[in-house]
This record gives sequence, structure tokens and C-alpha cells, in this order.
Amino acid sequence: MKYQILNAPTVSNMPWQNAPAEKSDIPVWRYRENPIIGRNPVKNVARIFNSAVVPYQGSFIGVFRAERKDGIPMIYFGRSDDGIHWNFDEECIAFKDSEGNDFLPLYAYDPRLVCIDGTYYAIWCQDAYGAAIGMAKTTDFKTWTRLENPFLPFNRNAVLFPRKVNGKYLMLSRPSDSGHTPFGDIYLSESPDLEYWGHHRHVMGRSEEWWESVKIGAGAAPIETSEGWLVFYHGVTGTCNGFVYSIGGAILDRDMPSKVKYRCNTFLLTPEEWYEERGFVPNVCFPCATIHDAETGRIAIYYGCADSYVSLAFTTLDQIVDYIKEHSVVRTSDSEEGKR
Repeated sequence: MKYQILNAPTVSNMPWQNAPAEKSDIPVWRYRENPIIGRNPVKNVARIFNSAVVPYQGSFIGVFRAERKDGIPMIYFGRSDDGIHWNFDEECIAFKDSEGNDFLPLYAYDPRLVCIDGTYYAIWCQDAYGAAIGMAKTTDFKTWTRLENPFLPFNRNAVLFPRKVNGKYLMLSRPSDSGHTPFGDIYLSESPDLEYWGHHRHVMGRSEEWWESVKIGAGAAPIETSEGWLVFYHGVTGTCNGFVYSIGGAILDRDMPSKVKYRCNTFLLTPEEWYEERGFVPNVCFPCATIHDAETGRIAIYYGCADSYVSLAFTTLDQIVDYIKEHSVVRTSDSEEGKR
């Protein structure tokens, strides 16, 4: 391989499907049996979407945004042997506080899941007198302990890095407002202990490109590569019929991830298939996770579709890094440290 995935395991059984014979000029292709999770997937749940998965003990586990039939989104736990066919618990995850008492959020949505030094952290958006970030940790997926909320409202789309950088935990997020947020840039924050967060840095903002001209937000956990931190994020544009969410890609500096090395000026995936265009919220491709294999460079992208389904797309490290570099447009606000 031309590039290498660093500090990540080999996942030889990861979901994979070769690119179709008629290749697109963008090296990202959809799983031909999408969506992998349809409507009414479990008792009392209408839709699962915008969810995150990781490999675990030879199979796969995940935390899932489940829109219940009472209209309240909560986080559910799922298991899979192949990363495609999923079984879900019938009840939402029973989060506890540090003393073992029940501590459920009022609602929770758009989770991410990251393993750092053998501990698994779920990060999601919830109510904390306004939209804010919630966190919990587990080592066995039987007991989940809630941590302190890292930021004040209003904030969404928080994603932890899979290891410390310069001795600090790092998190991407998007400060926002209390509504549907017609603006938003990606910021980086650091913490010595996952409790106190500071040294906030601007990473990158919306651009002049039509597909990300309204706002952007972090998606899957960054993938550490020999070229930098590979980030799949969502970009949003406005149309006469509402927002459209597409998937973009960028590469951040390994030692100072608030600096953008390369940023693709085209989308990598935009709503084109029926399950992306038609649903509870139409025209949404929303990345939340990847499974990647360090040996082959294969990458599977899990993304929510139209707030109704979960789907898969594929790429390889060499192809996607080359494409991002070849189509890169980095602005001054991207390339600087992000401190003013």
C-alpha cells in the first residue's frame, strides 16, 4: 500500500464488497444490498439511523440511534457477526452514574463509539437544558457509566480521537444553536482527564462549495494514517426544499489536528439512491463510523440515510487519500492553528 493505517488492528472479517465494474470518478461505492437496517427493526422502535459500530472480539458491536414509536430518540445496543446483519436489545442502554444509580438522558441521538486503551466511549447529543454532548464508558458492554458532559449547550456532533495526542484526549465538535442550526464549524478541544475540556481550536468551517455551504460537522472517528488523521464529515447545503447532507473528506495534521493538510472540494457521497433521498428527513447521507483494516487498507463507512435507515459504503485508504489530495482546497482558516 502507498499509505498506512496506524495504531489500528487488522479486521480480516470486516464487511466488504468490491467496487462495481462501472466505477465512479469518486472512489467511494455503496453496498449493493443497502440499506442494511430497515424500518421497525425492533419492538417499539420505528427507525434506526446515524449510528456507530466497532469490531469487538472477532465480531462487531454498536450503539444505535433508535427513534422510538413514542417519538423519543434513545441509544440502543446491537451485535453482529458480520457487521451487516444486526440484533438489537429490546430496551435502550441503561446508563448509570458513577455510584451505580440509573441515569438516563431525557433523549439521546447520533452516537459515536470509540475505543481508547481498552475502554469504550459512547458520545452522543442529548438535552442538558439545551442540545449538548453526553458521554459514557464501558469495558464489558454490560454496564455503562455516564461521565460529565464535556461542553455547555449548544453543541452537537462530538467525536473522540481513538488515542491521546501529545498526552491529551481530543474531541471534535460543532458549537451550534438550539434549533436546526443554519450555521456551524468544526472545533477541536482537549482534556487531560475526559472531564475538564479546554484549549478549543477552530479546525475548519463551511466553504464556498455548494454541498457544504451552510454548515459542516464531524462524522466518523478520525482514522490515523501515515498521511495524517483521515476524517469523514458531513456537509450541508440549503435548497428550496430544505437541507441536503453529503459526506466529505479531509486529512488533519497528526501532531496538531486543528490544522487541515488536505480538504476535498467535492463530496464523497451525496443523496442519490432511494433510501438516501426518501425517508423521514429526505436527502441525508450522515457518516457516524468506519471499520477499517490496517493490513489491506479497506474502509467501510457506516452512514445514516434520510433519518430512516443505516447503509454501508466502501473505499480503500490509497484511493481515498489520493482523491482527497488531488481535489484539495485548503483555506487560510483551515491551515492555521485555529487559535485567535
